[in-house]
Amino acid sequence: MGLLLIIIFIFFTIFISPTKPENLKLFREYIGAEFTNVKFTDVPINPNLQFDFILSFAIDYTTSTSSPTPTNGKFNIFWDTKNLPPAQVSYIKKKHPNVRVGLSIGGDSIFNNLAYFQPKSIHSWVSNAVSSLTHIIKQFALDGIDIDYEHFKGDPDTFAECIGRLISILKRKGVVKFASIAPFDDPDVQNHYISLWKKYGHVIDYVNYQFYAYDNSTTIPEFIGYFEKQRKNYKGGKILTSFISDGSKGLAPTKGFFSACEILKKRKQLFGIFVWCADESKSSGFRYEKQGQTLLTTL
Repeated sequence: MGLLLIIIFIFFTIFISPTKPENLKLFREYIGAEFTNVKFTDVPINPNLQFDFILSFAIDYTTSTSSPTPTNGKFNIFWDTKNLPPAQVSYIKKKHPNVRVGLSIGGDSIFNNLAYFQPKSIHSWVSNAVSSLTHIIKQFALDGIDIDYEHFKGDPDTFAECIGRLISILKRKGVVKFASIAPFDDPDVQNHYISLWKKYGHVIDYVNYQFYAYDNSTTIPEFIGYFEKQRKNYKGGKILTSFISDGSKGLAPTKGFFSACEILKKRKQLFGIFVWCADESKSSGFRYEKQGQTLLTTL
């Protein structure tokens, strides 16, 4: 019996157990929203962590530059497809096996107009969103979806049901492997996302909390306090820290962002970092992306 158990253990170890441990540290970068001709290949990618590109944005509005209007869940592409086409998605994922590429939906604005979450009904919006996003995701061979609605003409319960059902269906059908949300410190925004989290947090993998939406006078202790607050708001969630490339808001890399991350690292609370955005970082040579990835890989 003892010999049999040993044989079973060896078989399980060699043939069943994963040969490579799951990559737990995550670095994410939004890309394509500002049309600065940035490419995936411009961005430094550390092979020793999970790296996600997030194409920004797909929006359920018409593509009319003069008068964009809501489409009730029929999404169109509004990122720089000239420099970030499907072929480049395939190329970067093949070149870097630790890279995934997703898309973000919503965003702040479209052609200088605010982009609203504005469903006609839960059922019709979800039906249209599943269909239109599935088409885009398969066209670009994407891996996941990020939710970044920032303005609302729908109550929190409707938002929770629409987005929660959308993510659930896309995951159940195998269209996406991961999902994230991108809230920030605004009462209306928080009401919508916390409602979503309470009902559908189990299908949301990451919280890309926009810490750069805080004032640029933010101190390191204040940043840590904000982080703790969001851990309570999104209890059990994988909260990522974040900075904006130009350092204009929040705790900038030059003013202590990475020191705050070191504190969280020592507390074993630093799951990952995300950046808005590659389009802006290109001009400075992605210096802070390199620093952030190094910090994560030395955990």
